[in-house]
Amino acid sequence: MHRLLVALLAALDALLAAAVGIAVVLAPLALMWVVALGDADWSALWPTAAAVWHLGHLVPITVTLPDAYLAATGVDPSLATFVLSLAPLAFAAFTGLFAARSGIRAAESGAALTGWLSGSLVFAAVAALVALTSAAPLVSFETWQAILFPSLIFAVPSLVGAVVGSWRVGDEGPVDRLRAAIERMPRDWAPVPGLVLRGVALTTLGLVAVGGVVVVAGLLARGTQIITLFQASNVDGIGATVLALGQLVYLPTLVLWAVAFAAGPGFSLGTDTAVTPAATQVGAVPGIPILGIVPESTTSWLLLLALLPIAVGALTGWILRSSMPERSDHEPVAPRLVVALAVAALTGGVGALIAVFSSGAIGPGRLAETGPQPGPLALALGLEMLVGLAILLLAPRTSLPHRAHPDAAIPDREPETARAIRDRPSEAVLTAAVPAPWAPEPVPGDTDERPAALDTDDDVQARIREAWSRMEPLPAEWRDGPGTDATDGRDARPVD
Repeated sequence: MHRLLVALLAALDALLAAAVGIAVVLAPLALMWVVALGDADWSALWPTAAAVWHLGHLVPITVTLPDAYLAATGVDPSLATFVLSLAPLAFAAFTGLFAARSGIRAAESGAALTGWLSGSLVFAAVAALVALTSAAPLVSFETWQAILFPSLIFAVPSLVGAVVGSWRVGDEGPVDRLRAAIERMPRDWAPVPGLVLRGVALTTLGLVAVGGVVVVAGLLARGTQIITLFQASNVDGIGATVLALGQLVYLPTLVLWAVAFAAGPGFSLGTDTAVTPAATQVGAVPGIPILGIVPESTTSWLLLLALLPIAVGALTGWILRSSMPERSDHEPVAPRLVVALAVAALTGGVGALIAVFSSGAIGPGRLAETGPQPGPLALALGLEMLVGLAILLLAPRTSLPHRAHPDAAIPDREPETARAIRDRPSEAVLTAAVPAPWAPEPVPGDTDERPAALDTDDDVQARIREAWSRMEPLPAEWRDGPGTDATDGRDARPVD
C-alpha cells in the first residue's frame, strides 16, 4: 500500500479514536443539560465534557466549588478546591486498543513508521485543540499534561502494535535485523526473548481475567448493598442514567483494584485505610453505589485468592514450556531459569503500572489517597508469578513416546528397497513392473554372463517394446462398442 494512503488511514484512526471518546462523554451530558438542568449555561457543557475526557486519559483535574454551592451545602471553605486524579480507565483502554490496532494495520500495509507518526501527530493535535478550547473557571488543568498524557496513551500502544505487526510480516528494517540477531544466538538461547515477551502478555491477560472474576464475585456477594446505595442516592431517571454510566467507565479501574486485592497488598479508600484479604479498615465511604462492593470485614479464607495469580503463573509456565523445543539429551536449566525470572520481573513491573494507573484522588481531605501502592503490588505479583512459573518451567519434562525429538539421530541403515530405488532406479522399477518371463533369451554362442535385470535405459526401452509387441489388441466392441478403433487412432506401441 502507498505510504500516503497509510498515513491518511492512520490519521483517520486517530480522529475516530478521539471523536468517539469525546462523543461518549458529550452525548449523555447534553441530554442531562436539556432534560434535567433546563436553562443551564450551555457554555459550560464543552469544558465539562473535555474535563471528563482528560480525566479518563490520566490528566489530573482541579475542581473549585462555587461559593453558592458551599453556602447551600455547608461545606468547609478549606475544601472548596481539590484535585480529581483517579482516572476512569475505560477511556484510556479504548484509546490504547484503538491505537494498537491502527499500528498493526500500518505495519501490515508495509509502512509501520509512517502510520505510527501520522496517527500519533494527529491525536496529539486533537488533544491540544481540546485542551486549548476547554478552559473554565471551575475546572482547570495543566495544559502540558492535557496534551502530553493523551498523546502518550495513543502513541505508545500504536508503537507496540507497529512493532508486533512488523514482526509478523517483516519490514526489511530494524525489526528484521533484530530477528536475524536473535536467530544467530545459540540454539538454547534463541527462543528466550520471544518466550519472555509471550509470557508477559499471558500473565497480563491472566491477571486482568482474575480481576474480572473477583469483581463479578463481589457483585454477586454484595449486590444487596449496591442496590441499597443506589436507592439512597434518590436520583431521577436522568440522574440514575448518568450515575450508571459514570460507574461503567470506572469498571476497568475497579478490575485493577481487584487484581491488587487478589494479589494480597490490596488498595486504600482514603488516608490510613486498607482493603486487603487479611483485614479491612475503612472509614466513611463515599455514597457511590459501586463502592458497596468493598467488604466490611474479611475472612482468612480470602487469603486463598493469592493462589489465583500463582495459577496464572503456572498456566503461563505450561504454555511456555510447551513452546520450547524438545531435546533427546540433557535439557539446559539456565535458559528456563532466565525466562522464569524475566517474566516474573516484568510482570512485577506491570503490577507497578497497574497501581499507578488505578490510584489517585477522588475528593478532598482523606479521599486524596485511593488505590493500590506500586511497590507492594509489584513485589507481590513478581513473587507469585515466579512461584507459578517455576513449578512447570524448572521441573524436568518427560518426553512422550509418540513425540519425536527434533534432534534425534537418523538411523544409518536404509531399507533395501529405498536404497535400490535411489541407486538403480531403472533396475528397481523394471524388476517390480516387468515379469521374469519377458527377459530376453540368451544368444547362442554368447559366453558373457548377463544379469537377470538390465541396467541401461536402452535395454529397458527394448524390453518394454517387446512386451507391447506381444500384447494382442482388444476387440473394439469390448472397449467402446462396434465401429470403434481399438487404439482410438493411436499407436499401441510406446513412444520413446
